[in-house]
Amino acid sequence: MEQALNWNSLNLTHGWQRGVTAFYYGLGFSDEDFDKAQIGIGVPLLDGNLCNVHAYELAKEIAEGCKSAEMIGLPFGVPAVSDNITQGQEGGNASLPSRNMIANAAECVVSAHSYDALIGLHNCDKNGPGFAMALARLNYPGLVVSGGSIMPGCHKGQDISILDVYDSQAAAAVGAMEETEAEQILKTACPGPGGCGIAASFNTWGIALEAIGLMLPYSSSTPAIDSAKKTECLNVASAVKNLLKQNIRPRDILTRKAFENAAATIAAAGGSTNGVLHLLALAREAGVDFQLQDIQEILRKTPVLCSFAPRGKKTMVDLHHLGGTPMLLKHLLKAGIIDGSCLTVTGKTMAENLAEVGDVPADQDLIAPLDQPYKEYADMQICFGNLAPGGIVFKVSSMQESHFTGTACCFDDAKAVADAVEAGKIKAGNIIVLRNLGPVASGMPEVLVATAALAVPELDGKVAFISDTRVSGVSHGAIGVHCSPEAVVGGPIGLVQDGDQISFDLLKGIIQLDISDQDLEQRRANWTPNQVQHTRGYLADFSATVSQAHHGCVSKALLPSCD
Repeated sequence: MEQALNWNSLNLTHGWQRGVTAFYYGLGFSDEDFDKAQIGIGVPLLDGNLCNVHAYELAKEIAEGCKSAEMIGLPFGVPAVSDNITQGQEGGNASLPSRNMIANAAECVVSAHSYDALIGLHNCDKNGPGFAMALARLNYPGLVVSGGSIMPGCHKGQDISILDVYDSQAAAAVGAMEETEAEQILKTACPGPGGCGIAASFNTWGIALEAIGLMLPYSSSTPAIDSAKKTECLNVASAVKNLLKQNIRPRDILTRKAFENAAATIAAAGGSTNGVLHLLALAREAGVDFQLQDIQEILRKTPVLCSFAPRGKKTMVDLHHLGGTPMLLKHLLKAGIIDGSCLTVTGKTMAENLAEVGDVPADQDLIAPLDQPYKEYADMQICFGNLAPGGIVFKVSSMQESHFTGTACCFDDAKAVADAVEAGKIKAGNIIVLRNLGPVASGMPEVLVATAALAVPELDGKVAFISDTRVSGVSHGAIGVHCSPEAVVGGPIGLVQDGDQISFDLLKGIIQLDISDQDLEQRRANWTPNQVQHTRGYLADFSATVSQAHHGCVSKALLPSCD
């Protein structure tokens, strides 16, 4: 028996407290509307960010689609933070907390107002993860819609992206490019609305949401300004109505195999380290046992099959022109990299969704043939050891070897790393250790200002970077982040000293600070923690409640078992 489409809202529209309906009449409801499903449409409102500037327009299209499907779409706002605009600034500390705030806000609004389903818009890095977490927590029918990627810019007849902006700025800082050319790139790289177009955090999570089953096919790869995005938003209501009719809930979709599909797809696409953090968080919200060690196993056996920047030069718009994310997923399904039996928000399995999707054409250089991958194992790897007992996530796209040994240069400030590079103080063979910026210490900001500085030719692939914070998906080099536990709570990364030898082996999954256990304990006995940076406001609340990176930085208040 099909459940009533208004299974939840009927408790208000036909509930014992008749007086509440006065507001509905004031909103323009007819008597017939009281029997219709009410759909919450979560909108990350931020007109001051290219990624989000068109979000409300898309929400209105979704609401119009709900009306056509004889449901009622009700947009509501959630906080949004621009990862690019806040890079290297105090505001960067707000980025990851905004993910958890979006999850809390969506849960609050949807549950408080007894909506029957949730549609969340993924416009910038933390939007989609936040809505996915809310869906898992609520377990109300619903899905996530991608706001779409930005179109590439153009410089000297070549496509450029936000990655080129940061690389050119770093090159100009050391005299490897004229400042006038770097300025031209800066002014033309981002021509209009949409999320960053490369395999950075926004698109990593968009692809992951399609792979995990919470996003409709093609949504992640359809560009923001393409007419197909408007059509998609008008039609998404019919998919939600089907979920309501069949009573398909997020936790029916978010199975262990679905998480494995998402991790493998992120690996094959050459995706961002942030994708790992969000998968861990979503697994905990969904009650699925999926740990960093499980992701490690998947990354070791999954080849890199895509040449998205920063590994290559391609953008999500190139994938759209090629055939969209479903074509990539079909490629992975044929290779046995993902499982086709998983349920998705179409109400069908992944394999059923992909049955009519064409094969990857031969005359292109975005998706590699299955027998000729760009790399036999993922650019992203997980290591454990005395420096990172809880794990550290590496993204290595420009270092040829799978192991590295170097001398530590320690910093507590990302700008200081960039200054040291500019002053010529960082040399080949160094391992930059940036700490005291983890989730408890500082909200775990992205430190692109540091990693971009290391992308200059004389250092790229010749130094390594490890940190207890996060990096932007536009970063490249030999980068290890999310080092857990973080320094401020006593993690060994806080005990590293200048000149220490550090070694890691990606394929063995080991990272070691090359000192004796006795010396490490002596340092711990003499160690004094840095002060947490925020003692008031929402960042203080985040600091007091957040779990460590190997738990996805979800709230300890929600999951008391997290340390």
